[in-house]
Amino acid sequence: MQKRRNKAETKKALLESALQLISEKGYLGATTREIAEKAGVSEITLFRHFGSKERLFEQLLKQYTFLPRLKELIPRLKGLSLEEALFEVGVTFFDTLKERQGLVKIMLSEINLYPEKIRQIYTRFIEELVDTLGEFFHELQIEGLIKKFNTKRAARLFLGMVFSFFQSEVILKRKSVNPEEVKKTIREYVDIFLNGVKS
Repeated sequence: MQKRRNKAETKKALLESALQLISEKGYLGATTREIAEKAGVSEITLFRHFGSKERLFEQLLKQYTFLPRLKELIPRLKGLSLEEALFEVGVTFFDTLKERQGLVKIMLSEINLYPEKIRQIYTRFIEELVDTLGEFFHELQIEGLIKKFNTKRAARLFLGMVFSFFQSEVILKRKSVNPEEVKKTIREYVDIFLNGVKS
């Protein structure tokens, strides 16, 4: 007989089922019925926990992407040099994208087909990611460790460099980038980001 789950366990099972099915079929292809069945619960239970498919997707982005990892990482960056802190952010971002590449691929392919409500959820998620790294830069400015600049633009630029590397190598070229190449590339990006290209 299957062990009865508590509320937290049921919620986790639904999120993990949603992650797997949306990564395989996309947001539009994965139905709430399939997600519930995979989690071993009824569709009514899914709606009782999340209210809607949109809310389920929003929680999925908040819990199974780079955002929670970045929030956990930032307090541990405080004692590092800026170079090492950005290196850690870059490598963790790349590793998370690689781990979730099924989800990233399918979202990139169907983003233009999403209903407006889902595009808004996705946009809010990206903005929260940028704001979180931007706030880290802002704290460094307050401490006088880096010069004044638009921290949100800088955060978008740095994350964009790492994402472009992932997209070109893993998604477009379908390469299995080895960890040493990732580290070498991220270190070069950090150097360019911090020091520019002028000799």
